Amino acid sequence: MSEAPETDLADPVQAARRCSRSVQTTIGWIFWDPGAVARTEALGLPGPIGYLASRAAPLAPAGPDAVIAAFGSISPLGIRLAFQLVEQAGTSFEAAWAARDEAVLDGLAAHAPAILEPLARLGPELWPIVEELPTVGRAFFGAHLRMPRPDDPVLSGWHAVNCLREWRGDTHWAIVAAAGLTGVEASVLHNAWLGYDDGWLPTSRGSTPDEVAAALAGLEGRGLADDGRVTQAGIALRQRIEDDTDRLTTLPWERLGPDRCARFVADLEPPCELLLARVDETAGPNYQPASRLRPR
Repeated sequence: MSEAPETDLADPVQAARRCSRSVQTTIGWIFWDPGAVARTEALGLPGPIGYLASRAAPLAPAGPDAVIAAFGSISPLGIRLAFQLVEQAGTSFEAAWAARDEAVLDGLAAHAPAILEPLARLGPELWPIVEELPTVGRAFFGAHLRMPRPDDPVLSGWHAVNCLREWRGDTHWAIVAAAGLTGVEASVLHNAWLGYDDGWLPTSRGSTPDEVAAALAGLEGRGLADDGRVTQAGIALRQRIEDDTDRLTTLPWERLGPDRCARFVADLEPPCELLLARVDETAGPNYQPASRLRPR
């Protein structure tokens, strides 16, 4: 993140592109945090099931099929298993959500304390913007708006940032769907666009070898892959998806304006470096790709 190119934050597209990395990092590190894992395991939700349950909580009343649709590329089998284990353990999605929140406060204080004051200040700035973001086609973001807002100012700011993350995520998956891609196909293209080893990204999200092979076959039928490898046409499509995501998620950054965007970057990028290093330790250097600069 510290190697990001110079950005004209008066350009809303550039602002969306630059700020989205800090949004992703501020939120995503918790998915692999040992403190969060320990808390959700204490509820009877092992390993990544705790992440799935805590993140799915806003939409969980709609059932697993709605969560599968919202999560895009995450294994449907894993999501169904999360629903089963929540019931078997006698716990709830709300309990997983609360356990995650406890881990957020402890983890931020331990690993990136410089982010605490900016998040506490950001809550009052971001919530009015979050409340005005359009919800049409963004069901997962809309579900987050129903959740109680924390009294703790740091956690309130964190949740406001999380809403920005899910709003961008819903927008991204709408673009993916408009491109006629399945979730696994999108992961295969994303993996190649990032320059990761073949199959790493979809496998990390729970896709089986057969599902990856089927996705490659589907891409080959459209000229987006050949002989098991993504083509330049596939890379170009993935770049267009990224560019369109930036272009269609400018609204919150336009509302903040260039001066407050600059402060957002200055306040969050340095502690987010520490949070991304934490992901390297707890998960590995390929995880959380939305936080990482794509090799040129």
